[in-house]
Amino acid sequence: MAGWPRWGKPSLLYRRVVPTRSLRERVAQPVREFVARHSQQVNLPGIVLLAAVLGDLAIIVRSSVDEFGPVGLDLLLIPGIVVLAACAVWSYRSPLPAGLTGAGTLLMSTALIVVTGTPAYTALLEKITFGETVAGVQLVYYAVSRLRPIGAVFVTGTLVGATVVASLTRAGLVHPAGLFIGLRNVELTDLAVTAVTGLALLLLTVVAGIYHRRTRRPSRERNELVAFLRRRWALVTPLSVLLFLELSYVQSPPSLDILVMLCCVGTAVVAVLGSKFPSQAVAYYCALVLVSGVLFRYTGPLYSTFYGIALSQILSGMALVVTVVRHESTRRATWLVVVQSVTVGVVTLVHTPLAYDSPTVRTAFGTALLALGICVAIGMFLKARDSERARMVETAVGDAQTAERMALARELHDVVAHHVTGIVVQAQAARMVAEQNPAVVTDALAQIERAGTDAMTAMRRLVRSMRGDAPAGASEFSEQATTDLAADLRRLVDTGNHGIPTELTVDLPGDLPPEVARSALRLVQESLTNVGKHAKDASRAIVGVCAVGEQLHIRIADDGRGSAEKTRASRTSDDSGYGLVGMRERVDLLHGRLRAGPSPEGGWLVEAWIPLRTERNGE
Repeated sequence: MAGWPRWGKPSLLYRRVVPTRSLRERVAQPVREFVARHSQQVNLPGIVLLAAVLGDLAIIVRSSVDEFGPVGLDLLLIPGIVVLAACAVWSYRSPLPAGLTGAGTLLMSTALIVVTGTPAYTALLEKITFGETVAGVQLVYYAVSRLRPIGAVFVTGTLVGATVVASLTRAGLVHPAGLFIGLRNVELTDLAVTAVTGLALLLLTVVAGIYHRRTRRPSRERNELVAFLRRRWALVTPLSVLLFLELSYVQSPPSLDILVMLCCVGTAVVAVLGSKFPSQAVAYYCALVLVSGVLFRYTGPLYSTFYGIALSQILSGMALVVTVVRHESTRRATWLVVVQSVTVGVVTLVHTPLAYDSPTVRTAFGTALLALGICVAIGMFLKARDSERARMVETAVGDAQTAERMALARELHDVVAHHVTGIVVQAQAARMVAEQNPAVVTDALAQIERAGTDAMTAMRRLVRSMRGDAPAGASEFSEQATTDLAADLRRLVDTGNHGIPTELTVDLPGDLPPEVARSALRLVQESLTNVGKHAKDASRAIVGVCAVGEQLHIRIADDGRGSAEKTRASRTSDDSGYGLVGMRERVDLLHGRLRAGPSPEGGWLVEAWIPLRTERNGE
């Protein structure tokens, strides 16, 4: 049932007590289903692409309202970025048309930028945004990994040519008409960095595509790290967005910004992988924050920081606090959170202005305490939810195991014990009459052999059901009971080895439910087995199975002497005596009634009433 937790759907009792859902539940249910369905379809390239596009949107929206140029002019970059990202998503299924469409989109977006005079900012490549860069990388990757060599070369060449033309045109080196203007608006160093960066991205993408094309096996999908990151997409996405935003502030060498950026990437990786090793993650995080805090003293003023800590490091630290509180013990989590908080506090104090009593510092301190409290509360909530889920799963598994053991015990007792009882009865009878009439021993041995063969067959079928080769509890009688109960009852009486003459009366409806027929056959089988084992001096047994109104009435009686209770009290401990228990469990599962005890006419009487229209779970 979609939308419910994986440990099982709600019980029938719960659905009866709460037949309708509240408005909040009706609204939240489709949202949960949508998130659960699409979180399984999210892949790492899609997460990176989404983060790059969101980073572009944040930069463009902020630039569109600054004092440089007309208000809102920068927003003209958004359509090209969005369409190119859509082409990257499309390339997963159709690399050839998606690659060509992406190249055309990049050129059309460049023409729009040149005509309207929209300023295009530089990311990794000159005048090419983060979203366009990541989308182009994915277009090349899927073209190389999925197309034939000729098609891959064609699409890759087209994308590379479109990227070069777009970069030079947006930078003002090439006129839209195709005329080369020269190094007038761009320094030679920027072009060299763009060429080296673009070539490195192209080579890495082509190598990755060729490797994926060569392997042709789904090992990537079974990789535990990839599967783990896909489950953590809700954290990976905002961290990637912040890293893209911070990357836009990085200054060219000889600035130390690139080293600080590496520390930010390290803290993000530690936060994502923190649930695997929480204690070590806190140590790595503290070390990286201290290193970046020292480097911040020597970086340029444009780098985005908050008292010496980057925004991505703040989010990574918050996520790490939640992870530690969730996965570690209370005492250990307390020490780890204290160490992490002290480290962040030291770095913050070093980069705080001298006026420690200023309102800005007090506000920052209060905000930090509030964020820490929120993270601890979220971690405690998730920890409690995990404990509750674990208890529910453990209870469900225990109930399932108990039900399976009880079902197997009933099948073992009803099927195998029936045949073994026949063997014991025939052996006792042969031993008693062997001295008087040795010829009877031959017939008894034949019956014992047949009963032993039947017992072995039933045991093999039961073993197959336990190994999963057949439905649980499937046996010769249970499989046929769903089609013709009357014939199975006659066969049971005719070939029974209980040694007591039996009269059978059957009157069944035509639409007898299979589970009712199977239980009825088991009740008769176990009752006749008990007659053969415990009914002393019994001369006959009477079996009646007939429909009475909306119920199936089952009656088994014998004329022996002695009650089953006295017989059971005198048994050895090796004799389990679970026959009546198993019969009562079968009847209770079908919401019926069972009565077993001495008969007023003498002997022992077993009666059961089973509803013909049983209630099933889930209906």
